[in-house]
Amino acid sequence: MPDEVRTEKPPHALQRYSGAMLNRRTLLKETGIGAGLAASAAALPRPSPRPRRAIKKALKYGMIGVGSTLLEKFAAAKQVGFDGVEMDSPNGFETQAVLDAKAATGIEIPGVVDSVHWQHTLGDPSADVRARGVQGLETALRDCAAYGGTTVLLVPGVVNEHLPYHLVYERSQTEIRKVLPLAEELGVKIAFENVWNNFLLSPLEAARYCDELGPQCGWFLDVGNLVRFAWPEHWVQALGKRILKLDVKEYSRKKQNDEGLWKGFQVEIGDGDCGWPRVMKALDEVGYEGWASAEVGGGGLERMAEILTRMTAALEA
Repeated sequence: MPDEVRTEKPPHALQRYSGAMLNRRTLLKETGIGAGLAASAAALPRPSPRPRRAIKKALKYGMIGVGSTLLEKFAAAKQVGFDGVEMDSPNGFETQAVLDAKAATGIEIPGVVDSVHWQHTLGDPSADVRARGVQGLETALRDCAAYGGTTVLLVPGVVNEHLPYHLVYERSQTEIRKVLPLAEELGVKIAFENVWNNFLLSPLEAARYCDELGPQCGWFLDVGNLVRFAWPEHWVQALGKRILKLDVKEYSRKKQNDEGLWKGFQVEIGDGDCGWPRVMKALDEVGYEGWASAEVGGGGLERMAEILTRMTAALEA
């Protein structure tokens, strides 16, 4: 800054300012006013800082774009700063190999994603298809328990032109009830995810679907998946304690309108229309504490670090 426009006070002005402050402090001390002000200030209610939310952060196993072994991938996730990795199940891994990599790295496995729920849907008209879906769900429940997880993410059914809504509702519940005793025995809950499956489109219906199946079932709330047709905080308010875990991604209504439906997902966490401050306020109000899992395009260490940074900012909004 040029000398002629500097705004610092000259030395004599600073001395006068310091003296004035000193005289004021002396006056307050000698008259007792300072003590009174201090006492009054102490009596005023002080806003307490908001406690840090007790939400742990995970990512899906398939997002880890470095390493060729379980150990290397778990170590990469831990190095970046993630607390956990969500696995798919059924999968091709030996259980002991997963547990060894988990123990060696200190990473947690909060749950698994049913890897056959799109292929072998529980609302299919074929009894054989549904039976394979049930078998896959049972495997996922057992794997989850073995890994020390607490939830299996499940897409309970798919509605389309050939699969009527009411039949998918009835069939899927019938099949899920078959595995509830196993889920209870293992201490693992089934967490339904809201996806673009034309099924359970209202949070009130989603809550009812859970309640009809009982306490072994809850919701794996995917915030980004809701933005197309809802406001995510409304689902939080309606589902409340039924929310077992969160999926974190983003969605842009502008990109949807300008470029197409699926283009809405092509935006980084925090840059879309999820409304994270409203979502987190609603989660605070229902007392949510648990896990949040990123579900976006992954990559190497730098990309994973960026995801974690954005995810953390969203969850602390």
